[in-house]
Amino acid sequence: MFAIDILPGLVLGIREGLEAFLIISIMLEYLNKTNRKKDKKFVFQGLFLGLLISFIFGVLLFVISNFIQSGNSNISKLWEFAASFIALILITTFLISMIKSSKSFSSEIKDKMSHRFSRKTITLLATVMVAREGAEVVLFTIASADQVYYSIGAVLGVLMSGILSYLIYKSLFKVNLKLIFNITIIYLILQAGFMLGYSFHELFSYFKAENMISSSHWIFNQMFNVSHTFLDHKSKPVGIILYATVGWYSKPEVFQFIIQYAYTITFMVVFIRFSKNKTDIIN
Repeated sequence: MFAIDILPGLVLGIREGLEAFLIISIMLEYLNKTNRKKDKKFVFQGLFLGLLISFIFGVLLFVISNFIQSGNSNISKLWEFAASFIALILITTFLISMIKSSKSFSSEIKDKMSHRFSRKTITLLATVMVAREGAEVVLFTIASADQVYYSIGAVLGVLMSGILSYLIYKSLFKVNLKLIFNITIIYLILQAGFMLGYSFHELFSYFKAENMISSSHWIFNQMFNVSHTFLDHKSKPVGIILYATVGWYSKPEVFQFIIQYAYTITFMVVFIRFSKNKTDIIN
């Protein structure tokens, strides 16, 4: 099931990698058209700095995560909640930003570049743009249930998006970017909703383990339990595919289920609303 296990990270890596690398492509294109070709090296400096910052950020979070999880198992449950919830807050702000700016992705970058920025400012702009996308990949990975497979998928996705962005920049490959971005935004909404439900599942597990809430409390009641069927999200192929693609959970608690799908439905409605009359993501 290796291909299924890496799917969530792969999709995220492609989505965030495409946005980061296309930002770089748009900046390079703008410098070409404004006869500032000598300044292109500062865009590449920003690209590498952004990737470096994302890598360092990821390493630090992985070290912290592994240190905490190697201790008291109950504390690790609390860490899972905290890491997932903090990641969810930041990712939600990213989602809102992506949905709002998806109508004018290209023009927004070009507008920022239209001022006669200094070379240092060009480097800073590229660094911030790339690091922002890298941070989202890191946060999703840290908050994932299986960090190893998610990391492998994310790295492969970023590499694939880099190759695709290069081909697009060189006009060697045509692709419907609007369709790709719409599909992956929907996927991110589904995964973020799952992350919200999962974070509270871990929080309540911590409360139960510490005897702060009785195991008979209504909050542990299951919405349904189909883990004994082909829909089991841990062992059955269909369940695993649904788990990887739409955040399916075969035995969710009532609160976990309600909060996950309340989030998912809300953001789907918002996304559909902002998608109306949307122009192409690259003008």
